[in-house]
Amino acid sequence: MEIFYPISEKDITRAIVRGFLKQFEEYADSDYIIVGGGPSGLMAGRELARKGNRVLIVERNNYLGGGFWIGGYLMNKVTLRAPAQQVLDELGVPYEEYIKGLYVADGPHACSKLIAAACDAGVKFANMTTFDDVVVRDNKRVAGVVVNWTPVTALPREITCVDPVALEAKMVLDCTGHDACVVKKMEERGLAKTVGYGAMWVNRSEDLVVEHTGVLLPGLVVAGMAVSATYGLPRMGPTFGAMLLSGKKAAEAAEKGLEELAA
Repeated sequence: MEIFYPISEKDITRAIVRGFLKQFEEYADSDYIIVGGGPSGLMAGRELARKGNRVLIVERNNYLGGGFWIGGYLMNKVTLRAPAQQVLDELGVPYEEYIKGLYVADGPHACSKLIAAACDAGVKFANMTTFDDVVVRDNKRVAGVVVNWTPVTALPREITCVDPVALEAKMVLDCTGHDACVVKKMEERGLAKTVGYGAMWVNRSEDLVVEHTGVLLPGLVVAGMAVSATYGLPRMGPTFGAMLLSGKKAAEAAEKGLEELAA
């Protein structure tokens, strides 16, 4: 039996601390910051990072993938409607055609492949990190996000005030699902407006989500179910094709929006 190389506990601690702080320092100034590590955020991150951009995904949970892991009703099968199965082909995820135009895949397999694809492209992550506020320039352009550790939200207010930190970016993508956290923070400042998502209507919702994905404000792109909450679109339930295609379109919109800002 092979014997592991002798390492001290302090070396392990230093490796973690130095690795994390080096990355955190580098990504305090990113090309793109994506808030929300669900399927739309992971897809957008992959597309942007593949082109050599510095991409950071901020995720409040200790896991990535959102509902993509577990599918509908805690049954870990995910459904996609044509043509979104083409993304599964890209990722190398096996699936079955249930009826014409409706495909079924294992949630953990599809999600893990998408996470791996984002990582392979160069996306970095800040897990257990809660979006707290926006960085705004000239009272109109989103220029970054303010974040804090997720566990801080569970502390009693009377204990202490734990100040957050700011991360700057050329473009921010709101991929926070129904919560539309970034858009709603801009709404608090009178710079945006959300309607709230409507009742379920799958045949309309997926097309509309992809159609409305794009730049909402200078420096801010909205994608995935955050689009539904922003524009009052129907919800879609446990089908994920629009999430993936919205993520792809969001990446394109972010690059175009950055070009327009530069111009």
